[in-house]
Amino acid sequence: MNRLLRPSDFEGNSDEIARMLIGTTLLVDGAGGRIVETEAYDRLDPASHSFSGPTPRNEVMFGPPGRVYVYRSYGIHWCLNFVCREKGHGAGVLIRAIEPTHGIDLMRARRGMDDVRQLCSGPGKLGQALAITRALNGMRLDQSPFGVLVAENELDRTVKVVAGPRIGITKAMEVHWRFGEAGSKFLSRKF
Repeated sequence: MNRLLRPSDFEGNSDEIARMLIGTTLLVDGAGGRIVETEAYDRLDPASHSFSGPTPRNEVMFGPPGRVYVYRSYGIHWCLNFVCREKGHGAGVLIRAIEPTHGIDLMRARRGMDDVRQLCSGPGKLGQALAITRALNGMRLDQSPFGVLVAENELDRTVKVVAGPRIGITKAMEVHWRFGEAGSKFLSRKF
C-alpha cells in the first residue's frame, strides 16, 4: 500500500529528504515513475540558488516545504525541485532522474524518442517528459497535478542508496549530496 507524501514530510534537511526520495514514485498528471536520482541544495550551500537570499526567481525555494520550485537551466530546460525545511530557510531537492513506470507512451511522445532509459535520465529530459513548466512553480506536491507516493511498509521501501558529488556545479563540488539508487540503469550518470 502506498501513501501520498504530505508537506510535513519535506520539513527535514534537504540531504535527508533527497536520500529519502530515492525509490518513491513521482507522478505528474499520470505520467512518471520511481525516483532514482536526486541532488540536495541548502541556503548555506554556495551551489544553491538560495545562497544569496530570496529573489523573484527563487522565492518559492524559501518555503513553505512540500512545494515545487521550477527554474530554467541554460535557458532551455525546465528543472523540477521539491522545497524542503521550514519556511524562510531556502532549501530544495533537484529531481535528476526517474525510472519511467506510468504514462510511458505520453513521455515518449513529449521527448520524441522510444528509448525508455533515456526518457527521464537527467533533469532536463525529465522536465520535458513530464511537461514541467514555470506555470507549476509554487504548487503543492500533495495536490493535482502532482503526487509523490511512498510505500507505507518500511520493508517495502528498502532501496540501496549511493551518494557522490553533484553534477554541473562549480561551487561546493566536494559535497556528496547527489543520491541515487545503486545499480539503476536510469541514472543521468553513473556514480
